[in-house]
Amino acid sequence: MKVFKGTVFVFLAGMLMVSGMAFAADVTTAIDVNSAYVWRGITFNDGVVIQPSVNVAAGNGFNLNVWGNLDVDDYDDALDSGEFSEVDLTMSYTHQAGPVALTAGYIEYLFPTTEAGGVEGTREVYLDISGAPAEGFSLGLTSYYDFDEVDDFYLNPYLGYGMELMPKLSMSLRAGAGWAGEDFAGAYGGEDSGFFDYTLSAGLTYAVTDNVSVSGRIAYTDSIDDDVLPEPPQDVNFYGGVGVSVAF
Repeated sequence: MKVFKGTVFVFLAGMLMVSGMAFAADVTTAIDVNSAYVWRGITFNDGVVIQPSVNVAAGNGFNLNVWGNLDVDDYDDALDSGEFSEVDLTMSYTHQAGPVALTAGYIEYLFPTTEAGGVEGTREVYLDISGAPAEGFSLGLTSYYDFDEVDDFYLNPYLGYGMELMPKLSMSLRAGAGWAGEDFAGAYGGEDSGFFDYTLSAGLTYAVTDNVSVSGRIAYTDSIDDDVLPEPPQDVNFYGGVGVSVAF
């Protein structure tokens, strides 16, 4: 646990140093309250969770992010309520090549050991390519590779649409699917590689001021192939939440 806390402290300190040194850096803090924690179709908590984050974006395309999951419910005693069960540290760089955006990144997944237990952390690198085929639309593909505990790929093609409904109020829609390698699927009880999950979501964001916004989101997720993502780790379909973000 000391190692975990030390890693988070060092990363946060680095983010503050970057934000202080980079003149064009923008810092955004956010907190979301969700009805469940679902990741790539997998249920990590079927009850209420609080998910705070801090993001530092530099004008030259670099981005640093710290995100955490605080469990309010204990998921049938599998988790400790009031404890962080996960903290993700992400570094990325985005290059805009005309209408196409390329983003390369690194994610450190930390799962602190608590009284309810814990698992080994792991690491991923990813590459995202996206573009805008029409006004308001976004189309992309993200390829993740876990090179530590899982040693396999997860691919995520997605389609999004956004529009302004009225001044300060915008809407976003997104549809995405996942394709998992055999080892990635096997880590969650699957037997084969193939299409893993899909998620459909809709959200609204209201700009309270130039720096403060509130949002709401609902989503539906399900397994595509039970041989790739079986039912046990996928016991939440509908979930949603609300959030607030503040930019500095």
